Amino acid sequence: MHNEAVTTAISTEILVEDRPWTDPEGAHLRCEQRAEIAIRYGTDDSEPGVKPTAADIAVFLVATLDGKPIACGGLRELHGDDALVGDAEIKRMFVRSPNRGSGASVAILRGLEKHALERGWTRLVLETGTAQPDARRFYEREGYTPIERFGYYQGNADSICYGKTLTA
Repeated sequence: MHNEAVTTAISTEILVEDRPWTDPEGAHLRCEQRAEIAIRYGTDDSEPGVKPTAADIAVFLVATLDGKPIACGGLRELHGDDALVGDAEIKRMFVRSPNRGSGASVAILRGLEKHALERGWTRLVLETGTAQPDARRFYEREGYTPIERFGYYQGNADSICYGKTLTA
C-alpha cells in the first residue's frame, strides 16, 4: 500500500494595519495586555501617569495572523519639560502569548518607527518594567538603549525606560 503525504498550506503572513484607538479588536488586545501586566506586578493600577486615549494616540497599529488580531502598539507625541522636540512614546505594545516569537512584535515596532518618521518624530521612547525581562531583551535587540526615567516614570523604581533615535 502506498501512503501519500498530505500537506496543508498554512498562512503565516502577519498583516499590520493602522486602526483607530477605539477599534474593538485593538481594545481587546489592550485589555489582555493590562491583565498580563496586573499579574506580573500584582496590581490592577501599575501605570503611573496619564493613560493613553483616542485623543492623544496618533498612531495605533494592530497585527493580524489569518484574520485574527495578535498584536498591537501605539504612539503618543510627548510634550513637557523632559521631552525633546520630535519625541514620541510607544504605548500598549503587546503580543498575545501564543504568538510571541512569530515576528509580530518586530512588525508592529517597524510600523511604529515608520509612522514616527513620517510625522517628523526622530526619537521614540518607552517605559517597560522590572517584571518584563522579555520586553527589555526585545527592545535592546531592536536597538533601543536605556535612558533616564522621564515624565511620570521618574521616581518609579519598577520603571525602566528606553529610547532610540530614528533615521530614514
